[in-house]
Amino acid sequence: MSPEFATRFVIEWLGAWNAHDIDRILSHYSEDFEMFSPAIARVTGSATGSIRGKALTLHPNLEFVHVCSLIGVDSLVVHYIGVANRRVVEVFNFDSDGLVSRAHAYYEVTAPSEIDRSHS
Repeated sequence: MSPEFATRFVIEWLGAWNAHDIDRILSHYSEDFEMFSPAIARVTGSATGSIRGKALTLHPNLEFVHVCSLIGVDSLVVHYIGVANRRVVEVFNFDSDGLVSRAHAYYEVTAPSEIDRSHS
């Protein structure tokens, strides 16, 4: 994973989501892409919280605000502010063609201020 690839991916990926352009969004994913997310479980009612293939839906007021990105070996973590101003971290694994083959999304559960108050 090169910093150049990671930067280009984040710019293109965020731009596609913020433009609500489903074709641009899906161009980042392999045909057999697998996604794991609590949001999938909530929307589909699936206990696994996963989908396989290019089956995505868009939130009409969606806007992602980038916080930071971290690179690993054939993987990338993108931290952003998502729907309802919740912090989200997505971990992307890439195939040999540079497409996302698997992703895991993690959503903020408790705001830091709530944690701070609970220790007072």
